[in-house]
Parts: sequence; C-alpha cells; structure tokens
Amino acid sequence: MIYLELIWAFFKIGAFTFGGGYAMIPLIQSEVTSRGWMSTEEILNFIAVSESTPGPFAINMATYIGTETAGFWGAVCATGAVVLPSFIIILIIAKIYSVFRTNKYVAGCMSGIKPVVIGLIATALYTTAEAVFFPDGLTLGIFTGAAFWFSLVILALDILLVTRKIHPITIIAISAALGIAFGYADKLWI
Repeated sequence: MIYLELIWAFFKIGAFTFGGGYAMIPLIQSEVTSRGWMSTEEILNFIAVSESTPGPFAINMATYIGTETAGFWGAVCATGAVVLPSFIIILIIAKIYSVFRTNKYVAGCMSGIKPVVIGLIATALYTTAEAVFFPDGLTLGIFTGAAFWFSLVILALDILLVTRKIHPITIIAISAALGIAFGYADKLWI
C-alpha cells in the first residue's frame, strides 16, 4: 500500500508543478508532511543536500523520500512517479507541437502560469528562510543565538559571491566549510 501512496503523491507533485524543482517545494512539503513521512525540518535538511548533489532536484527529492519511506522499491516508485507526468506531457506536446506553437489559448495559459511559478518559488524561499533564520518563531531571542548570526553571515557572503559571478560549486563548497566551522564555533559559543 505504501508504494501506491508514494506513486500517487509523487505523480501529483510531478503533474501539478510548473517551474522546476524550487516551485515543487511547497507541494512536496504538503504531501510529505501531511502523510507523516518526514518533518519539515527533515525536508529542509535534504533540500540542502539535494542542492549540493548532482541531478535534478525533483528526482533527488523523490528518490530520497521514497528510500526513507519504503526502501529501494519506494525510491523506484517515487522517482518514476515524479517524472512520469512530464514524460507524458512532453510526448503529447512533441506529437502535436505545430498546433500548440501558434495557439492563442495555449499562449494565454502559459502567460497565466508564469506568475504562479514565481509565486511558488517565492513561497519556497520564504518557508526555507523562515526555517533557517526563525526555527522557533520570530522572537527577540533569535538575535542572541549564534546560529542566526552565522546563517546571516553565510547568506551575506553567498550573495556577495553570486554578484561577483563566482562559480556555484565554489559557493557551495565555501558555504559547507563555513557551516562546519560555524557549527563547531556554535558549540564553543554556548
């Protein structure tokens, strides 16, 4: 039964997400946490891992959640289900591309979907930032904790490096090293 639940959940995620992996985060969080497969914190931790590993974000997430939930076959079910809608849609579009290319209704539909994608990505950014910077809610106490300031320093440095056009792999490596160093320093801070 768990395999069918994984297939259904990840088929919905794959079918109703436009805009790539980041736009999937709210739907993944909703599906996975409502079923009790993982907590929001576990999902956020794996988002960080998924971003630093090769491969498409959605596939990494589906494979990981499937494995954690139901082992190898869970990973196969979740991964297959998350890519199946895209595969089907691309096959259909490839078959009738000439009709879609000039259709004003399809163009209008795509114009309406684009702002939604930006909204979904913004929601993912907000929920991730909230979990990183305000894990216990927005209180004055967060400003006295080292974790908040360490995360803020890493964020500021990452923004600086991105604006300097530093390669993303270098930024990830620097951020990981700083996270390890700050994690060790946080233990000393207490």
